[in-house]
This record gives sequence, structure tokens and C-alpha cells, in this order.
Amino acid sequence: MKLNESLGMSKQRLGSSGLYIMLMSIHGLVRGRNMELGRDADTGGQVKYVVELAKELSHLPQVARVDLVTRQIIDPELDPDYAASLEPLGEKAFLVRLPCGPRDYVRKEELWPYLDNFADNVMQYIVNIGIRPSVIHTHYADAGYVGTRVAACTDIPLIHTGHSLGREKLRRLLDIGLSKAEIEKEYNISQRIEAEERILEVADLVIASTQQESTQQYSIYDNFHADRMKVIAPGVDLKNFHPPCEDYRAPHIKQDIERFLHNPNKPIVLALSRPDQRKNIHTLVKAFAKNKKLRELANLLILAGNRDDISDFDQGPRKVLTRLLMEIDRYDLYGSVSIPKHHKIEDVPFIYQYVVKTGGVFVNPALTEPFGITLIEAGATGLPIVATNDGGPKDIIEHCNNGCQIDPLDSREMGKVLLDLLTDRKQWQKFSQNGSKNVREFYTWKNHARIYIQSIEAIIQKRTNKKSNTISSPVIKNDKIDRLIVCDIDNTLIGDRDGLKAILDQIESNDNVGFGVATGRGIESTLKILSEWKVPVPDYLITAVGSEIHYGGNLSEDLDWIKQSSYGWNALKIRQLLKNYPGIKQQAKANQRKHKISFNVLDEEEFDYAHLVSLLRKSSLHANVIYSHGAYLDILPIRSSKGLALRYLASKLQISPERILVAGDSGNDAEMLTGNTLGVVVANYSEEIAALRGQPSIYFAEKSNAWGVKEGIQFYKFFDDYKIA
Repeated sequence: MKLNESLGMSKQRLGSSGLYIMLMSIHGLVRGRNMELGRDADTGGQVKYVVELAKELSHLPQVARVDLVTRQIIDPELDPDYAASLEPLGEKAFLVRLPCGPRDYVRKEELWPYLDNFADNVMQYIVNIGIRPSVIHTHYADAGYVGTRVAACTDIPLIHTGHSLGREKLRRLLDIGLSKAEIEKEYNISQRIEAEERILEVADLVIASTQQESTQQYSIYDNFHADRMKVIAPGVDLKNFHPPCEDYRAPHIKQDIERFLHNPNKPIVLALSRPDQRKNIHTLVKAFAKNKKLRELANLLILAGNRDDISDFDQGPRKVLTRLLMEIDRYDLYGSVSIPKHHKIEDVPFIYQYVVKTGGVFVNPALTEPFGITLIEAGATGLPIVATNDGGPKDIIEHCNNGCQIDPLDSREMGKVLLDLLTDRKQWQKFSQNGSKNVREFYTWKNHARIYIQSIEAIIQKRTNKKSNTISSPVIKNDKIDRLIVCDIDNTLIGDRDGLKAILDQIESNDNVGFGVATGRGIESTLKILSEWKVPVPDYLITAVGSEIHYGGNLSEDLDWIKQSSYGWNALKIRQLLKNYPGIKQQAKANQRKHKISFNVLDEEEFDYAHLVSLLRKSSLHANVIYSHGAYLDILPIRSSKGLALRYLASKLQISPERILVAGDSGNDAEMLTGNTLGVVVANYSEEIAALRGQPSIYFAEKSNAWGVKEGIQFYKFFDDYKIA
């Protein structure tokens, strides 16, 4: 089935009262069947979670359609499934794949430069199908970042599930001795944490898997809001995960497991996870090796993803697997440890059952575990569990009473707890029975979906600015215009009269080209400076750093944009809070707007940007803080910026970002220039925008002011239909 065909079939249903839920999970290898869980650090429990959630939600009568949006991957080394733009997951559930950066597969930390492009692709997808999702539910920080941009431009409610959190990961990696520099290089951790702060600032609802995650892990963020948190535990597929019964069969990899072992009849200690440093498998190996009685009593089975050649992995999993093999050798664990190279996802239930029949245990030694789907799978199968005391296992063991918690950094304690559980058969039997019984009571997808839908319906009900599901063609659309040129004014459009005239003449000679400006100036100041430079009133005016939009001709203001972009705005309290803030001084009254507060930065050394942002967040004052030219500070509503205003305008005009050429010179232009727009940075740019050099679709001109804009027009062959169609 093609994408357009499936959407056509859904439109009639979506136009009625059914919910259209858009889930978003960008990284990893996502497909509905034969999931390659454990293949790498990005393809684990989250992939399974989102696919099973999409399927379960689609079964509900209140739901008309579920789209799980992910990244399209066209890589000859991977299955072509990941290149398909559409994959049905059920009658009403679909996997939608959109481009995001390189065609080939890359780890999630390398996707950050391309997330603005993905956001534009999601926006264009919504415009193309003509249907507004009832909610967007993002998973992990990368999708959350995209969701904040899409929600700001569409006013669609945003739901978020973190799966793991950057601040907690940073804390744990520091605990094991990594430096901040090492962590930053490997994980882009500061960018991730900032994205998580933004998500928490604007999300209508944040779904946590456990109470500990909600009250302890999220609470260390500046933007933590307890009233927006909801704990909904994930579910388990009870059809597949159950104790061994008459239909039990040994897993296909039984021979692969046992060929490593001198005595395969011993109880098995099972660890099943991705080859990720956070999973802390090496400490388990040490715990097993250092406890002589445990080594004599049991075997250790490690399933750390699938591998052919370790050298083919990225640095992170390669280091984890290399260290595991080195420590098996160091402690001479040959004959006691099995570490097969491959296992299939459909084999996992039988692997759990196989371990149950040996009288073994399942162990999760992760440094931190937001939830731990493998724990409830193992528990449902009747396998006692031993798990980290950080994160989700606390709730699971409290509800199910089917195992023990351990300090993941204390290998001696870990070994002792494993030995005690394996030797106390009465306790083992109690935990086994409790797990298979209580997982069925507390952790089912049916129960999860019921609470989920109730929560979403409550959010939609609260919305006072209810909108029709169908995006109609706006009155402002000019059918002759099929592309736009949008320029910043100061130091970009103006500054050279000959260059300005050359651009204006070119635009005027092409009836299909719309012209707009995007500026930090208010509308009055904008019209005045344009008049002084003899620039006709543009078709579209984005002013006050994106907090206002006006349309040429009668200069009517877009009140819908004002309404939806002023989310959480409290100008009075912001002014009071920053009245005596060091290093800045509020600009003249003429430069202030209802949705823009502007300051001059008097002393760069005294002014602390990061502290100011944190102060606003901790005061629950939602704001977008833009620092430009090393001299100006603009504070806007959190959902306002030039870039977001431009995307909102593009969706109203139904012009894709690829047909919009944007030119600028300073930090407040950055959001306009990134993504799928054709960006032009003029040669006289401010230093804070230099970081954009090398990003996709951003051209740094050799000429200044309007001549630089003209150079960019020529570079992109902007008036050549073939190039931008």
C-alpha cells in the first residue's frame, strides 16, 4: 500500500470523531516485525515499546488512526524494510518513515544536526495529508525536540515520554569515572539536556513509566512541573510471555548457548540488553567471576545484541563488547560464560522459559533503568529478577514482589544476592509465582491504553482553542506564488542600495515569487526603515523577532499566531524578575512589544546567559531567550521565534520549506536558516551564527548585505523549477 492511498482511506474516518494519534520515535531500526532488538545501542526496548503501543491504541474504538513516524533509512547494509515510506502495523496503525539527514544508518547522537529538517518534513507531511493529529506523542529527547517545533507551529497538543533522561545519564557516567569532556564528545549530553528542558517547558503531558522516574529523575530539571506528569506503566505481550507449559520448546539458539559451557545443566544467570555502557554488563561479569561459589553453582548467559564482527560496530558498543570479552579472558571464565553472537526476537520468550527450567534468574545490572521492559517479560515468564536500584525496577519489584534490588556499582553485593537467590529454592519459587501472577495484574498494554486515552481526552477537552481536524486553504494564500524569499532587514536586506535594487528588480520580474521580511523590529519601525530604503511593503512581515506576523496590503495581523504562540507568556513577571539583573538594561519603550521584551547587554563578562535562562525556568516563566550580536537580548514567548513564525506561515501558504530562500546575519536568524529552507548567511554575519557553517542547506556567501542574498539566489538557482521542485 502506498502512503497516499492509506491516507486517502483514513481521511473520511479522521474527519469524524475518531482520534488521530501521531507517535514519533526517530532513532534506531524501527519496523513492525522481526525487530532487530539489541543490534546496537539505539535499537532496544524503546523500539518495541512504540510499536506495541501503536498497535494497542489502534484497537480502541475511540481511535481512528495511529501513525508511528520514524526516520527513513536507505542503506545497502540493512534490510530494505527500513526504506519503505509506509508499513502497515494493523488496520488503523501505520509506520510512516520520513527522511532525516543521511540516507544511511547513523547512531542517534549524530542525528542532532538534522532534526530541524525532520521537523520540517513532519510539518509538510501534516500539510500534505490535510489532517491535523489530535495529539503528537514524542519518544526520547530527539523526537521531543522535533515535537516542540511542530507543536509550536500547529498548536497540536504535545505528549512526551523520555525513556531515559540526560541528566540522570550524566550523573551515572560521572559516577563510573568518565569526564564531562568524554561524555560530551560521545553523547552530546548538553544538547540533549537542553532539548529535554524545552520539552518539559511546553509539553501538555509527560508520561513516566514509574513513580521514581517522575518524582526523582524529572524533578532535577528546571522545567519540572509535577501537575503535567502522569505515571502509566508499559505493558507486556502476555500471549508470548508466560511460564513454560505444554507447548514449551527449547530456543533455537540452545545449542549456541550450550556450546560455550562445560556443564550446561547448571542454573543460568541471564543478562539481556543492548551493548551499551549504561547497561553495566562488565560489573555483572566481575560479580560472577569474584564469587567462587556462584561460579561453581551457575552459568552466566549474556545476550548483548547481535554481532558478526565487533570491529564493524560504532565506538560505544565496540568498547562494551571488547571489554566483556577481555574480562571473560582476564577471569578465565571459559566454560562458565556463554555469549552467543546472534539471537532472534521471536526466540526471546523461549529463552526466558529455558532459563526458568534451569532454575535460573534474570539480572539487569544497568547503572540506571527508566523502566525495564525485559524485567516484566522475565517476570511474566516466571523468572525471578535481580535489578538495579535506580529507576523502574523499584516499582516493578514493589508491585510484583518477584525479586531483589542491588547497587549496580557494588559487584560484591551483586554476586551475593545472585547466589542467595539461587540457593534459596523456597524464595526462588515464591518470586517465580509472584512474577507470573502480578505482571498480569499491573503490566498489560490493555490497561496502559485505557489510562492513556483517558489522559489524552482530558487534555483535548481542556483546550479552549479547539480547531477543526481539517486544514483548509487560508484566505491569504496567493495561488500565483509558489516560492518565497524572506530576508532579515538590518545588515542583510539593507546596507547597499545597488544590491537591494538588484534583488527587488529580480523579485518583481517573477510573479510567482513572494517576498517577506523577518526582523527584530516592531511593525512601525519595520515600515519606517523599509520606506527610507524605498522597499515596497512586502507580502509578508514577520516582526518583533517572530512574535508578530502581518500581511502586506492592509497590514492585517495574524491573531491566530499571537494566540497560539503566546503560550505561558507573562511579560509583567519577567520584567519584574529581570529588573536589576546584572549586565543588562531594558531598551527604550519604543523597542518593547506586547510579546517581546528587549534588553541591551552592557557587559558581556558580567552577563550570564545560562543563569538567566535557568532563573526564568525555575520561576515557571516560559520564555525563548535570544542573544544576538553580542549586544542584544530579546525575550519572547517560548513558542515564538523567526523560524517558528516562518514555518507557521509556510504551512498556511502551503509552500514547502524547500521552496523558501531565507537570508540572515545574526543569532536571531538561526532558526529560520536551519531545516529544509534554503539558507543564506551574508558575509557580514555576526560571530554567533558561525556555528551554522557546514550544516545542510546553509550557504555562506562571499558578499555582504543584499549582494550576499543575490549570491545565494544564484547558488541555489532559486528560479530554476527543476532545482527546487
